[in-house]
Amino acid sequence: MGDLAKDIKSQFLNERVKALINIKYTANWLDNIGNEILQPFNISIQQYNILRILRGARNALTVKIVKERMIQKSPNSTRLMDKLCDKRLIERSRCENDRRVVYVKITTKGLQLLDHINIHEFDEHMNAITESEAKTLNRILDKIR
Repeated sequence: MGDLAKDIKSQFLNERVKALINIKYTANWLDNIGNEILQPFNISIQQYNILRILRGARNALTVKIVKERMIQKSPNSTRLMDKLCDKRLIERSRCENDRRVVYVKITTKGLQLLDHINIHEFDEHMNAITESEAKTLNRILDKIR
């Protein structure tokens, strides 16, 4: 079991401050694992998140809706989508009635890529906690937000 104080060689004002730093530290640790899993597919965690959102939607969504649904809000989400378009994993189209509105949709190639990613590798890193502990953790995290 990890010990945050030892891992980052630090002391904390109180347990709440330690919890805050621990959440950020753990989120970064999990992001690094996600990046390792996704590296062979040449996409980032944020790009994976966009593809996952579009797969779940089944129909084209506005860029604005995709941004709202992203787990990690990113000011460069348009650039992330540009890269996905360049890789032909998503396609973009403008609204005929309002040219300011842009729709994005996952392509067959994007769906195929998601089928090849074994995201269950990520889940293996969560096996250190039980379902009951995960439920408690989720309740606490929801309470914080």
